[in-house]
Amino acid sequence: MSIDTSTSISPSEKVLYTISDNGVATVTFDNADKHNAFDDVIIKTLTDIFNDIAKRHDIKVMVLAANGKSFSAGADLGWMKRMAGYSYEDNLKDANALAQMLKALNFLPQATIAKIQGAAFGGAVGLASCCDIVIASNKASFCLSEVKLGLIPATISPYVVNAIGLKASRRYFQTAERFFSDKAMQLGLVDEVVEADELTAAVDKMITTLLSNSPEAMRQAKQLAFDVAYQDINEQLLNDTSARIASIRVSNEGQEGLSAFFEKRSPSWQINANTLPIKAKSEG
Repeated sequence: MSIDTSTSISPSEKVLYTISDNGVATVTFDNADKHNAFDDVIIKTLTDIFNDIAKRHDIKVMVLAANGKSFSAGADLGWMKRMAGYSYEDNLKDANALAQMLKALNFLPQATIAKIQGAAFGGAVGLASCCDIVIASNKASFCLSEVKLGLIPATISPYVVNAIGLKASRRYFQTAERFFSDKAMQLGLVDEVVEADELTAAVDKMITTLLSNSPEAMRQAKQLAFDVAYQDINEQLLNDTSARIASIRVSNEGQEGLSAFFEKRSPSWQINANTLPIKAKSEG
């Protein structure tokens, strides 16, 4: 996969942001010496990156990854020490910054993949829970460790509960047990577990699968899942979903997809998937 390394928005050396020539953004923790723990600066960096990705129609898929042995140890110890001395108001502001970053990731319009090669603790479980697809190495492990420090997994809780359910959350929020990728898949946090040396290939295979689909349809399908979840099946919902399918049927990509199917040819987005040009961009 070709990478345009000149494309960068990161003002932090601890987060890398690249975009491939076929529209795949990769956001990579690059702080292996600290097990990719994050602090307020990294949270701000991630928020800026996610907001940039959300605005771009040339990006079709986003991969969240990490260099080194661990995916992320969660909150940086130095940052936690500073927070312990903050006032309630400062702690509230700090926590809200993390909450906004998680929200930006969760509601990215593009398809998102978390690539988990090692330990994912605390807030890192929240990051994984915010992604559409989680592919993990069989050596990956997870832990909601906050109660060991007298804290709670508050800002990540909406996403973790959504991923693993209320019953499992009640257990793991309280026990802070470490569990591994097979258990994480059983709980619904992880979608696929592969051998460590097959992780990159598995992620690339998923990217190929996603790139074969209509980019606009994927965006609308993701939003559809958010909008219809847990809703009453009533006339309003029936009318809304009917309007959505009618609208996309007459859209450019809907017409192209249907035409390609009946003409037994590849749709234009598949032809362009490996040739999409990316303009170099540098910010921050």
